[in-house]
Amino acid sequence: MKPDELVGIIGWGSYIPLYRLPLNNIARIWGFPTETPRGLNVTEKAVGSIDEDAITMGWEASLNALRRADINPREIGAVWFGTESKPYAVKPSATVIAEALGITPKTMATDLEFACRAASEAIRISIGAIASGLIKYSLVIGSDTAQANPGDILEFTASSAATALILGPREEAAAVFEGSYTYVTDTPDFWRRAYQPYPLHGEGFTGEPAYFHHIINAVKGLLEETGLSINDFDYAVFHQPNGTFPLRVAKKLGIPKEKVLPGLVTPYIGNSYNSSALIGLSKILDNAKPGERILLAPFGSGAGSDAYSIVVTEKILDKQDKAPKVEDYLKRKKVVDYGFYAKSRRLIKRIR
Repeated sequence: MKPDELVGIIGWGSYIPLYRLPLNNIARIWGFPTETPRGLNVTEKAVGSIDEDAITMGWEASLNALRRADINPREIGAVWFGTESKPYAVKPSATVIAEALGITPKTMATDLEFACRAASEAIRISIGAIASGLIKYSLVIGSDTAQANPGDILEFTASSAATALILGPREEAAAVFEGSYTYVTDTPDFWRRAYQPYPLHGEGFTGEPAYFHHIINAVKGLLEETGLSINDFDYAVFHQPNGTFPLRVAKKLGIPKEKVLPGLVTPYIGNSYNSSALIGLSKILDNAKPGERILLAPFGSGAGSDAYSIVVTEKILDKQDKAPKVEDYLKRKKVVDYGFYAKSRRLIKRIR
C-alpha cells in the first residue's frame, strides 16, 4: 500500500462567523459600480467579529472535527495550523488551540505558511507521519481572517472562516485517501513583504500562470499516478479565490459544473484563504454517501497546488450529524455595513 492509502479523515468541521458584508457596500464606499463586481460571482463575504481571529475560529472548527472524530484529544500526536493571518508574528497559534482542546503536552505543534496552501501542506505532512507510525492522529487546521488593503479589488472577496480535519488510520476513517500529487514552482503572483499590513497581488497574473497552471498540472499528475480519470470523480473541490475560478478550472479539466457546485462556498462567504478549499470539502462530507469519490485540489500563491483522491466510507453515516454542518453556518447570518467591518477588522487606527 502507498502511504496515502493508509490514512483517512476521521473527523471534520468548519466555522463561519455570523456577520456578512454585502459586496455592493464595499463598492459604494470606494466608488466602484454598486452592482455586484463582474467576474467574481460573490454577493457577500463573512466577517469575523472584533473578538474573533484565526485562532478562535480554528478552535471552533477543531471542536466540530473532534465531535465527529469521537476520540480522546490526547491521542492527537500533531497539531498543524495553516494560516496567513495569524494573530502573533512570533508566537505559535497551534499551541493555543492544542492547549484549549486538551491535546497538550505530548504532541507536536507547528504553524505552517504557504499562502492559501499551508493547511493542504499539513495534510501531506500528516499522511507521511501517520503512515510511518510516528503518530496515530493529526489535527489539521486552515483558518484566516479578511486581509486586504482597503479599496483594493481583493477586499471584495477576502473573508473569515476556518476548517479542521482530524486524520488517522484508514480503518477508522469516514473518507480515505487514494493518492496525492503536488506541483510547485516559484511564481510570484501574491506576496506581503515584512512590515506591510496587507498583501499585494499580480492582478490577472494570479489566474494564469498561477492558479490555473498549478491546479491543472497537480490534477493531471494525480490522474497519471493513480490511473483514474476525471469521470471517476463524483465531486471536485478547488481553491476558491472567487466564485468563477473553480468553475473555469473545472471546464479546462473537462469536469461538469454540477460536480463543482456542491462544494462551492465562496459565492456566499468570500475567499477564506486557507479554509477556502477545505470548507468546500467539509460541505461535501456533510452530505456525502459511501463509495463516492472526491477530487480535492487546494492552491497557494507563490505558487503550488496539491491534488487528492478521496473515497467516502460507510463510517461517514455515523458522523455527519454529530456537529454543525457548513450549511447551518451559511443559513446563520447577520448583515453588517462597512463601518462594522472596518471596526471589527481594525482598519481604523487611532492616534493617542
